[in-house]
Amino acid sequence: MDVVVKGRHIEITPALREYAEEKIRKLSRYLNLPKAEVELSIERNPRISENQTAEVTIYTRGPVIRGKESTVDMHASIDLVAEKLEKQIKKYKGKVYNNHNNKAHGLSAEALAASPEPRMAETPEPSIVKTKQFAVKPMTPEEATLQMELLGHDFFVFTNSETEEINVVYRRSDEDYGLIEPTVG
Repeated sequence: MDVVVKGRHIEITPALREYAEEKIRKLSRYLNLPKAEVELSIERNPRISENQTAEVTIYTRGPVIRGKESTVDMHASIDLVAEKLEKQIKKYKGKVYNNHNNKAHGLSAEALAASPEPRMAETPEPSIVKTKQFAVKPMTPEEATLQMELLGHDFFVFTNSETEEINVVYRRSDEDYGLIEPTVG
């Protein structure tokens, strides 16, 4: 696995680089992971107590797997993000393996459930437990952001009055806002 370690507001020492590379390379025992980028940063704001952040992006043949953790110690941040990514990789590998295995044998979910073979205990898959319907009103992204704040939500779906497309505004982790606009592709 190719691991690139970058620093922002921090000088990456050889020991820190080696520690981060070792932790992330261990994740390749679960999947063939071609490339990973590690960004280590320190926030200079004295109000932020957990100011040492490790953010890792792993590129697979399928989705991009990303994790971010912040603590008061960079080594602890690296450890926590590695644990988080390990869980995500195991979950992804389980889904890929289950889909591949089921398709290869031509078995449906019902046939698998009815099979007498003992299976390993699996963690329950997330499912949709609630469905909501609401009117999507035309408004500008700024109005949608205000509406989102008034509702206390982290995102808001609306019709952009300028483009007449369905858009989503969301609150980013840095407390700014993002806008998702659909494209045909």
